[in-house]
Formats: sequence, C-alpha cells, structure tokens
Amino acid sequence: MLSTDTDLCRSASVLVVDDESGMRSFLQKALEKHFGLVEVAGSIEVAEELRKRCHFDLLIVDVKLPDRSGIDWHEALDDPNRHCDIIFMTAYAELDTAIQALRAGAADFILKPFRLEQMMNAVKRVLQRRLLARENFLLRREVTRYIAADNPMLGESSVIKRLEAVIQRVAPTPSPVLIEGESGTGKELVARSLHQQSGRDGAFVAINCGAIAPDLIEAELFGHTKGAFTGADRAREGLFTYASGGTLFLDEIGELPLSMQAKLLRALEQKSIRPVGSEREIPTNVRILAATNRTLSEEVQKQQFREDLYFRLNVLTLTLPPLRERSEDIPLLAHFFSRRLSEDLGLPAVPFSHEDLRAMQSHLWPGNIRELKNFIERCILLGHLPLTELTPTQSTDLSGGGYPSCWPLEEVEKRHILRVLSACDLNKSAAARQLGIARKTLDRKLSGWQEAEDSLTGTP
Repeated sequence: MLSTDTDLCRSASVLVVDDESGMRSFLQKALEKHFGLVEVAGSIEVAEELRKRCHFDLLIVDVKLPDRSGIDWHEALDDPNRHCDIIFMTAYAELDTAIQALRAGAADFILKPFRLEQMMNAVKRVLQRRLLARENFLLRREVTRYIAADNPMLGESSVIKRLEAVIQRVAPTPSPVLIEGESGTGKELVARSLHQQSGRDGAFVAINCGAIAPDLIEAELFGHTKGAFTGADRAREGLFTYASGGTLFLDEIGELPLSMQAKLLRALEQKSIRPVGSEREIPTNVRILAATNRTLSEEVQKQQFREDLYFRLNVLTLTLPPLRERSEDIPLLAHFFSRRLSEDLGLPAVPFSHEDLRAMQSHLWPGNIRELKNFIERCILLGHLPLTELTPTQSTDLSGGGYPSCWPLEEVEKRHILRVLSACDLNKSAAARQLGIARKTLDRKLSGWQEAEDSLTGTP
C-alpha cells in the first residue's frame, strides 16, 4: 500500500500511542508490513520510556490519553536532538484541538474513525516530506561543502578531488595563481574558493579585463585623481585599493592591452600602484589571481601577451577540466541547479529520469557548466526537458537509431516519443501524426509512463 521508497520505510521506525488496545493492534499489524520497527504504547509515560531507549522517525499519537494530552507531550515535541514527525489522531472534531495540534508541530491530523487507507496515505505524505527534507539537507551540505565551505565546484570525479586538494594546499599562501580553462568551467568559483580558504581579512574583488574599455582599465585598477582625464570630476580609488588585504581576481587577463600589462607587472613587482594623474606611489597588499580561457603560453609565442608578466603570474597554474571530461558529475550539478533555480524562479523543479541524466551525460556541453545551468533553467521555464537540444557525443555506443545499443526497446521507444513530442512543442496531435500512431495510443503511453514515475517517487 505504501509506494514510498522501500529502503526509507524499512529503515524507519514508528511509535503508536493510543489507550485503545484494538487501535494499537490494528495499526501495529498494518505498519509492520512496511517499517523496520513498530512499537506501541498505551500512555505518554510508557511512550516516553520507549522514546528514551530508541529513536523514532514517526509518532502516531492519540490526542486524548489517560495521563495527559498527546499535544502536551513536550519531551517529544520539543526535543531538538531527536526530531521526529507526528501524526495526531482524535475522535473529537474540534477546530481548537486541530489548531493546537498544528501549532505543536503536527505533520498531519486525522479524525477517528478512519479507514486504513487514510492513515497510510497520511504516513506516505509524511515520509515523502521527510525524504525531501533529507535530500535537501544533503544538498545543503554539498553546497556548503563545495561553495560556502570554500570548495570550488560541485563534483565527485577524481579530477575535481585532485583540484580541491591543490586548492587547499596553496590557498593560504600569498603566491599568485593562474587559472586556465574553457569558458563556463567555473574559474571564478575556484578563485573565490582560494580567497575563502586563504585566511585573508580583505575583500574578494573581481574584474573582467575584457569588459572594460582599454583607455579606462588603468583608472579602474589603480584609481585616479580629480581632473586626471575628461569626466574625472572627483578622485576615485581603484580596485587594488578596494582589495587591500584581500584578493584581486583578474578574469580574462588575456584580454588586457599590452600597454596595461607592463603597468600591471610593475605594480606586482613593486607592490605599489600609482593612480592616474598622481605622482605618488601607494603601497598595496593584494593577492593576485588571474584567469583566462586562452593558453597564455601560446599567446606569449604569438607576442600577444608579455612573457615577463606571464612568468610573474605563472607561479602555479590550475587547469579546470571541461564538463565533457567529468560527465560523472553532471547528475549532481543538474539536481543542484534544478533545486536552486526552481526556488529562484518560484516554479516546480523538473524531475529527471535515468534516461534524462544519461542524455545529459552524453552531451558535449561546449559551454560547460554555464550551458548546463542555462539548460536546466530552460527546462524549469518550459516545464519539460527540451531533449532535442542534447546531441550525443561521437564516442557514445549508439545503435543505428541514435540511442545506446545497451538500451532496451521500451526505453528507446519512450525516448523517441518524448523527443518528437518536445520537437512538436508538446502538441500531442502533431506528435502522434509524425509518429504514425493514434492520439489515443500516445495518450495511453504517456499516462502509463507518468503512473510508473509516480509509483517510483511515491506521488499520490
């Protein structure tokens, strides 16, 4: 009867508290079919003794009990170390009682007499919320671990693990770091992680060197005095000053004009800057991180980047892998972006099947993580996966129809139908005509797949 995740049920424990022996026996027999541990008690006193000896994930408690009301069981309701969900039962349909139960933290409220199906549906809803809370907790831990807790990227691949180890080692040093990688691979995340783990008290300041006009980049970095150039109606400090005691991140440094490269090199070597229009030097205490989607050693050979500045920045180079080289991290990234973007957009997240994730893993992602994020956002806005955008790599083992030869026929049929439906902008009639099947046949197949997904996810 419970279609919720079997492993979750078998690992969960339930305590039923009711002074009617018949009700206790009835619920115990029903719940023992699904849960690993089911205990019963006839009073709060006995239930509290059981709770002290064992943690319960779910409490099903009668409101009216001989020793005191279930709503007043504060030891369980207010225990911060042993949080559990509670379903209250009562034979008295009083609004005040229901309000008190909800204020006490009830996950659900059921009136007696009830059918077993009602109780099991309530249990299922509670378990689904608990599973979602558990997934959210794990997701927050991953986000904290990889982003807020100073790790640069979401991923469990070996290349990311090695990158994390290097970052942890070099972050506390003052040495400059050059971060290379294709566009969208997360170079700024790595730079922020280096700063966060550096222990420096100052701010993290980032500038895109390719987004500033060449004649303004010097004033942007070093600042300027009043009247230094047309429009400079007041003095202004530069980003070197704002980043004092912290980190200055020079993104797309390969776009920096050659004339400015010479001035940047002098600032790094002298550890001081001279604002535009000023004759005095200002000492600086800034850690420099630079990033580029070019290969600077090749730019040096082309004489498009100064060799001396390259050697000054290239104390340590971190090379970020493109997403196609760590496809095993795509499911984690996809779920992360789905949850975060659905919250930002106020729209429901789009569920991913195994086939969806496999299709994402087989795509080349030339725009890397940025492209994946934009794809997930598009999925949420459309309410479905635009799978026609995902082109398999040449290395994927494909059959003649463009699907991996290891897929069973049912999966190939499902994927092909969904691709055609997506290409027809979800117009079922047009998709049915293109597929050469009746509209009713298409509806039946879609309904069957939806019911199968609902049974797997526990959706009522």
